[in-house]
Amino acid sequence: MILVGTDLVETERMRKAIERWGERFLFRAFTPEERSYCQGKSRPHLHFAARFAAKEAVLKALGGGVGYLEIEVLNDSRGAPVIRLPQRLRSQFRVAISLSHTRSYALAFALVEGKELEKKH
Repeated sequence: MILVGTDLVETERMRKAIERWGERFLFRAFTPEERSYCQGKSRPHLHFAARFAAKEAVLKALGGGVGYLEIEVLNDSRGAPVIRLPQRLRSQFRVAISLSHTRSYALAFALVEGKELEKKH
């Protein structure tokens, strides 16, 4: 079965959250590799917003049961975004993710193929 999740984040809202909560927020929502990637950009809040949208999109598709730090948004060798799930979910699910952002919004679209889900339905 294929599940879909999408999320839209206002980039200014992400910038304000980072400004207000700083490292406390970033350490709760993003892995060290994600933080390093985003903080290396000229406008980090745009990239944090896109990764946050991706995590939310995956959570929506999966129906919960996983935390923000368990969904890692990385880049493959070509720079395309990829999702790394926790080991306990890797054999059950495959995720395809698409990210986009402007100065105002970040959008993520997740397609999740689930083996377990086919047995339940």
